[in-house]
Amino acid sequence: MTDQLGLWEHALYTTPRTEHGFCTDDNARALIVACRQPDPSLDLVNLAGIYMTFLQDAQLAGGGFHNRRSFDGSWADEVGSDDSQGRALWALGEVARHGQASWMREAGLNVFDKQRGFDSPFLRAYAFAVLGATGVLFASPDHHNARHILEGCVGHLFVRDDDRWPWPEDRLAYDNARIPEALMAAGALLGADGLIDAGLCLLEWLVEKETLDGHFSFTPVDGWAPGEPRPGFDQQPVEAAAMGDACFRAWSLTGDSRWKDRVEQLAYWFVGANDAGLALYDPQTGGCGDGLSRDHINMNRGAESTLAALAVLQLADKLGQTEAQRATRSKV
Repeated sequence: MTDQLGLWEHALYTTPRTEHGFCTDDNARALIVACRQPDPSLDLVNLAGIYMTFLQDAQLAGGGFHNRRSFDGSWADEVGSDDSQGRALWALGEVARHGQASWMREAGLNVFDKQRGFDSPFLRAYAFAVLGATGVLFASPDHHNARHILEGCVGHLFVRDDDRWPWPEDRLAYDNARIPEALMAAGALLGADGLIDAGLCLLEWLVEKETLDGHFSFTPVDGWAPGEPRPGFDQQPVEAAAMGDACFRAWSLTGDSRWKDRVEQLAYWFVGANDAGLALYDPQTGGCGDGLSRDHINMNRGAESTLAALAVLQLADKLGQTEAQRATRSKV
């Protein structure tokens, strides 16, 4: 799925659809997954370098990033979506903290430093930016710009004073668990127990809403609000990746084994412990289907979905090899 420019966005089954080009969203996700891999092979380090260079090329002169890139390398937009801006910052924070080569870590800090503030009407964009800023600050605690972005963004994330619906929006949408994860990350960095507690409570509520008959049953692609039927379809692998990161962070902060168990549940979700009883992840190719429907899998294996599966399997591996992880081990 990767050539010398970056990671292709879409696939027809297992064949990249090069006519659709690339996006910053997916290359940022790919950089995060690559940086998190312990003892990376030389091939993986080289891939991480491609994704890092993609973000460098995507950055605009005054800060901000392109998102859409054509197959010939030209940029197809003036500026990317708010989410792509946040995801780029998130990836830069990850590479600044965990990049496998010194030039990547330095480049991540340099590119992040060109971002002067962050503003958006969208909560997930703020959450991504918070995750990026915390990564930079763990790597460089005196990084003034990262602290400015963190403090400016985290205030937009909140929990409603409503036990029945504490979610900060009227309906669940996508990448939902990134919001409680960002609250926990900011709280840990700032030493603010209140933010950690808010994130944990919101994540606990989300897990309850997205669990059915002992397995995860994620918010469908069109979102969900009270009164709408569940389970809903299509369910997207990116929801499992967001939930995995949030549960892993909760476990890291609390040591509560329930969060560890939930990460393992997510690995099982990819191999059939889901509402359809079908496996999305293919250990032969390392690819993951693009969506879970009521009675079938979307057999296209685009970048977002495949990276989501790999991200969850990485987390399961960190927690110790489980039966689900052994059954789905890829070569990456």
